Amino acid sequence: MLPQRVARLRRLALIGLTGALAVAMSACASERGSGGGADQTFVFGAAGAPKNFDPIFNDDGESFRPARQMFDTLVTYKPGTTELVGDLATAWTPSADGKAWTFTLRQGVKFHDGTPFNAAAVCFNFDRWYNMKGAAAQSQMIYYGDVFEGFAKNEGDATGSPVYKSCEAKDDFTAVINLNKAKGAFPDAFGLTSLSISSPDALKKYDADNVTQSGDSFTYPAYANEHPTGTGPYKFESYDKTNKTITLVRNDDYWGEKAKTAKLIFKIIEDENARKQELAAGTIDGYDFPSPADYNSLKDAGNQVLIRPAFNILYLGINQKNNPKLQDVRVRKAIEYAINKDQLAKNKLPSGAYAQTQFLPNNVPGYTDSVEKHSYDPNQAKQLLQQAGASDLTLNFYVPTEVTRPYMPNPVDIGGAIADDLKAVGIKVNIVQEPWNGGYKDDVQKAGKQDLHLLGWTGDYADAGNFVGTFFGRQKAEFGFDNAQIFSALSNADAQVTPDAKKSAYEQASVLISQYVPAVPLTSSPPAIVVKNNIHNLIPTPLTDERFYTVTKG
Repeated sequence: MLPQRVARLRRLALIGLTGALAVAMSACASERGSGGGADQTFVFGAAGAPKNFDPIFNDDGESFRPARQMFDTLVTYKPGTTELVGDLATAWTPSADGKAWTFTLRQGVKFHDGTPFNAAAVCFNFDRWYNMKGAAAQSQMIYYGDVFEGFAKNEGDATGSPVYKSCEAKDDFTAVINLNKAKGAFPDAFGLTSLSISSPDALKKYDADNVTQSGDSFTYPAYANEHPTGTGPYKFESYDKTNKTITLVRNDDYWGEKAKTAKLIFKIIEDENARKQELAAGTIDGYDFPSPADYNSLKDAGNQVLIRPAFNILYLGINQKNNPKLQDVRVRKAIEYAINKDQLAKNKLPSGAYAQTQFLPNNVPGYTDSVEKHSYDPNQAKQLLQQAGASDLTLNFYVPTEVTRPYMPNPVDIGGAIADDLKAVGIKVNIVQEPWNGGYKDDVQKAGKQDLHLLGWTGDYADAGNFVGTFFGRQKAEFGFDNAQIFSALSNADAQVTPDAKKSAYEQASVLISQYVPAVPLTSSPPAIVVKNNIHNLIPTPLTDERFYTVTKG
């Protein structure tokens, strides 16, 4: 397990997050065992379609939501908090130099296909990721590339030397992950949904690594689309794309607490107002990210609106590749000066949202008041544009549709407000709207077609590297810049293993990022999840990674 001193410091750092959920959790706990029946179905309104069901090829919440019900990871997070606890591993110990992690594995666990979970299965998964072949497949392994930095042979976006070295199955229930260097993201990063453990037999049987690309489109194999096979409390039954429903069924052989409902259905409803109407009609039992303007009316209608702590970042991405004028830091600073973040937080985001000066929530170690601030100042924006010879600047601004995210409840409205601010200082803005899973993410993050884009991030664990390291730790098509000083600062911070050293290093990196302005941090906000009053034991979490096996219907 974690050394006691480190664990104690982490608990202290997270007390603000856990305290904010104490009331909600105690209310849920008081209702445990109430209502419910073995044959019930819980229907949840999803805000968008999943890309596929293989966790390693995903990086968005709507793909992870069903995956989290079907798969387990080596470690996970205590419900309602960011506190690390065991999952498929019952204990984990680092070597003195941080280059090896020994996991004691849970016994008596089976995959959904009946094959046993053991150390060999863990090593098969880690070796699979490391040895993944093909630029198409590697390019879709966003989280793996960020955490492990490289593959056995880099063919996609990753260009770094691999952090992963090897995996040893010491015995059936002891696995050792060997690294080429210590990394401060561990052990928390072992809990990433992308690093879920799949059945080796199913991966081989359904050709799991066969990802292909045609133009900007990706095609995924049978494993990812039809046969995801984990060890979780629910099993995959079907994905009806015509009726936009994903059906999971209870795993009666689950090693832990059995799911309280026999079926879990995700009904994909892209429009937030339509989700609200279906909740009122009783065709769904709940949905995520209700519009802040609807909180009171939802409560008045007898629903539960559960508020999570703010643990996210909304940002305006700047791609320096296509427009040479964006390579001038004065232009990038002008863009930030032009945006009225306070009004954006007040008018377009939930109560409790706040304007951001950096790419970390204020409850994550590494957040610092020492960053260079570019507060709303239209006159300063105009002066900088003039000095840079960019008074006639025209930018293509990509905005997603058919999606609601924790950090942006209505991206079109938010994008419109930002565009108005930019136009007010003389920047011509061409808004390009694209569906979230209909081209937007690939065009923005892979092809880099945009000049500006709207995107954000919800933390996977309470570590600054999961935010700033993910964004700016290496060259990415999304931002189109190469800054060795920033890359080095983030690499140095990620290598720190003591809390104080890590905090200081990330503060220094945040200052460098604020001076360079590779993107504009906009807001952090507390997203909500809404369910009907007869739904019990749903525990909201700051990570927005709710697990539904505890849910009962009264």
